[in-house]
Amino acid sequence: MNISTRIAEKLPLLCFRVPLIGVPTSGFVPLLHCNKRFRVDKFQKKMAWSLEKCQVSAENKFGLVHPATEAYSEEAIEALKAGKVIAVPTDTLYGFACDACSLEAVNRIYEIKGRKHTSPLAICVGDVSDIGRFAVMDHLPHGLLDSLLPGPVTVVLRRGESSILEKSLNPGLETIGVRVPDSNFIRVIARGSGSALALTSANLSGQPSSVCIKDYENLWEHCAYVYDGGVLPSGRAGSTVVDLTNLGNYKILRPGSAKEETAAILEKYSLLEETGAS
Repeated sequence: MNISTRIAEKLPLLCFRVPLIGVPTSGFVPLLHCNKRFRVDKFQKKMAWSLEKCQVSAENKFGLVHPATEAYSEEAIEALKAGKVIAVPTDTLYGFACDACSLEAVNRIYEIKGRKHTSPLAICVGDVSDIGRFAVMDHLPHGLLDSLLPGPVTVVLRRGESSILEKSLNPGLETIGVRVPDSNFIRVIARGSGSALALTSANLSGQPSSVCIKDYENLWEHCAYVYDGGVLPSGRAGSTVVDLTNLGNYKILRPGSAKEETAAILEKYSLLEETGAS
């Protein structure tokens, strides 16, 4: 068999390979000329599918990204119990979370964010009834916390002697910020962890907060898993932080996304707003 015969037999196969990147096109123009419109349209569709697949692959690089659904809650709980950091949606922003009683994991969060250890972390629990394990709430009017939470509010309370929190979390501070987000996924994993979660916004310290996982894509690799809850609708203001350490009084430390609603509830329970310096 001569060279011409071998080339002729391979022409149909080579014709199908032409649209692929990296295959030479010289010498095959006559074959592609017929039905050109069909081949171009098919190539464009294939390229669009490839780009879409590439984007999905990029978002799931290293197998890190999963939907924030209960199907993945056990996986998240196991990561937390192993001292890992995960990224999760809340009812306000995306956050980094870990076991609040794991010094190694808490230090890892500070490293990821490039945050000073003098800046305290809040904790997250699954239900209002869990707060008493970590902070003092006996001085508050009955029903107040149930009216505020779950919701976009961080309540600052005293730890007290009975708190099971590690002293290494926010050392030197007698108070702790507590969240019960109105977000099912993080509440499920907080319950399953059997502990409190240290929780802070998923971003570099000083940078804008994150309302979708793309906002902090450069930090994914530092997490065991990244859980995607879509674009969060509340904006970048974060939770409203209110100091409830003093009997009969409250003080808004950060307006956040629910200042007016929070103040209205507090005043309904006859708490008075503190003014002036602490």
